[in-house]
Amino acid sequence: ACLHTATVVGPFLGLLLASFCAELFVDIGSVGADEITITATDARWVGAWWLGILICALLNLLVAIPFWFLPKSLVKEGETNEPEETSEKSVAPLQENDKNETKQTIQAVFIKHHTNSWHYFVTDFIPFLKALFHNPVYMLFICITVLQFSAFDGMISFMPKYLEQQFGKSASDAIFLIGVYNLPVLCVGYFSGGLFMKKFKINVYQAANIAFWVSLLEYLLYFAAFW
Repeated sequence: ACLHTATVVGPFLGLLLASFCAELFVDIGSVGADEITITATDARWVGAWWLGILICALLNLLVAIPFWFLPKSLVKEGETNEPEETSEKSVAPLQENDKNETKQTIQAVFIKHHTNSWHYFVTDFIPFLKALFHNPVYMLFICITVLQFSAFDGMISFMPKYLEQQFGKSASDAIFLIGVYNLPVLCVGYFSGGLFMKKFKINVYQAANIAFWVSLLEYLLYFAAFW
């Protein structure tokens, strides 16, 4: 519950940023405020969508800077810091071998691999795939993921325009309302679901069944909103 709640913080801040950028005209900086004759509620209004991309790109760059100072290879606990020396010693004998023999070996391995690839596919992959399809928890999880992503994508794609057309909201207000009213409910759902499983000691199979039916109900409610 805590991990899933932490993942909601990012979309919440992203929707707030999108709401702020949607209030600004697309040509901000090159067009004065007095020259803009339309408001944010007008259908012709285009927000500064590019500003959010620049802000997110700058934040990603700042977050990535500490990773540039990490070493190329990390020494495991109990080992000496000699990864480069050992790798150079192991590579040196390979460079002394005849190139023709190496090429012939690679070609032989390549031919053998492609000859036996269909055999491995039939004997290993198909039984493994069959076992996955007979795993009820895995199949329920796949169905839950499809339902949740379908409902979430539908909400993100069409709900802002629906609020604009039906309730006369601007694009920034619609995005803000989606972030404020939906994401906190997700956080409450994650915590209440975790407490529910802990209190009643629900196993994995029971949790997958409950999640499937709740996700199906959620999908039908979202679908009914656009009927």
